[in-house]
Parts: sequence; structure tokens; C-alpha cells
Amino acid sequence: MASGGLVAFQGEPGAYSEEAALALYPGCQPCPCETFDEVFDGVESGQFDHGVVPLENSLAGSVHRNYDLLLQHRLYIVAEHNLRVSHCLIAHPGVSLSEITQVYSHPQGLAQCEQSLARLGNLQLIAAYDTAGSVRLIRDRGLRHAAAIASRRAAELYGMQVLVEQFEDDKSNYTRFIAIEREPIEPKGEAKTSIAFAGINRPGLLFRCLSAFALRDIDLHKIESRPLRGVPWEYIFYVDLAGSVSEERCRRALSHLEEMTTFVRVLGSYPAAWHANHE
Repeated sequence: MASGGLVAFQGEPGAYSEEAALALYPGCQPCPCETFDEVFDGVESGQFDHGVVPLENSLAGSVHRNYDLLLQHRLYIVAEHNLRVSHCLIAHPGVSLSEITQVYSHPQGLAQCEQSLARLGNLQLIAAYDTAGSVRLIRDRGLRHAAAIASRRAAELYGMQVLVEQFEDDKSNYTRFIAIEREPIEPKGEAKTSIAFAGINRPGLLFRCLSAFALRDIDLHKIESRPLRGVPWEYIFYVDLAGSVSEERCRRALSHLEEMTTFVRVLGSYPAAWHANHE
């Protein structure tokens, strides 16, 4: 990935999204945004050069809002990054674990620490818009009975204390982030392509659509369905497949898919994370 530029991410300084942005764009200027919508709008309008958003977590599943936003904006996925997420339970300096009655974090952060939280007893769980932002919130409001779930970096940035490290339920906790830009790229080496498609809901629709890839020995990494707005009980399917649209077999598969659907959109071809993250 290119270095530098203004990179939008959702959350406060110290958020995992900022960490992913710095990994994908070394030397960049991370630009915090309050919502995912602001990230997409800002990149599309040219306010930011790039955007970095989470798409799925290995424990808590997909970030559905960002799937919807990918379809609503004319932007392209140009990279992905799998970030190891290690949560900390964070509180004011000098506060003990026994004093904590409330825990703040992003809903994904709370979900990824569900069992660890249950072991601490009857705590009030409060959803915040961001993990790092929840640390700043309890600091700024002086909530000494409250803790936040966020990164060690967030604790250091806001001068707070780590009560428990590796607080997540499963140590194989990864979040897949994607980088979005206004123009597509042609990746070199091992690649992935993300697409979205929809069709008339008839028996065997999905089977026939996926056969376009199976017939050409194209591996599918993931399939996700989301409701089609304005049409109850109809769905858009999102698929990640091995290969790039620059490859003949992928172009033929997409052409075949278009014959069976009412809508196909390529969201981007990009270097596969297991290749790009270990260069």
C-alpha cells in the first residue's frame, strides 16, 4: 500500500481502526470520524484520500452497516488487513477491579468479552460508539466506578490504568479491515475480489449463481446476505472470491453470473491479506 495521505477511520485516537489504518498506510495522517457514514462520505467527496473500516470479526461476525455502505457508495476495496484484537479492561489510576460496577465499550467489544464480563459478576454494560472513545468518556466524566474495554494504546493515550489484559473471550480474536478508495486497483500476486449481486427469488437461484464460480474452480472465501431495500424478503448477496477481475476465468465467471441475476457489482480486487500482511 502507498504511504501517507489523509486516512479516515471511525472512532477516537487509539481505536483499533486507527491501528489498522497505520498498518495499511504507513506514515499517513489518521482522521477520526464519528460514524462509518462519515468515513464513506468523506472518501467519496475527496475530503479524505483513503478510508479504513472493519468488515468482520472472527468472534462477533460481520459489521453489517459497512456491507450496506459499500453498496451505497461508488468506492472500491483496494486492500484488507487482519488485525489481532487484544482487549484490555481499563479504569482510572488507583481504582481496583472490585470497585467497578459499569463497563463501557463498542457493542462489538462487549460481545467479544461476554464470558470474561460474566465472570466478574453483575455489571451494567453500556454500549458506546467506539472502544477508545469509551476510555476517554470515563476519564472525562470522572467515572471512577466504571471501566472500558479497549486497546492498551488507548489506555496509554488517555492516561488510564489497565486492570486486566487479554480480556477477550478467545485469543484468536481478529478483525478484518478493508481500505476504500475512489478508484479501483489491479493487484499483483495473490488476490481476492469482492462482489455483490441480486436476482429474482426463485428455487435454485443461489445454487445456479455460485455454479458460475464452481465450474471454473474459483474458490469462494465468504458469502453474506443482506436485505434488499424496498423489496421485503429479497436479498443482496456479497461474495469474496479468490482471484482478480484482471484474470480471464474471473471475468468469464462474472459474465456468466450476469446472465442469471438482475444486478452484479464488483466492489474491488485487492491483494489477499495473508499475502499482503506478510510481505
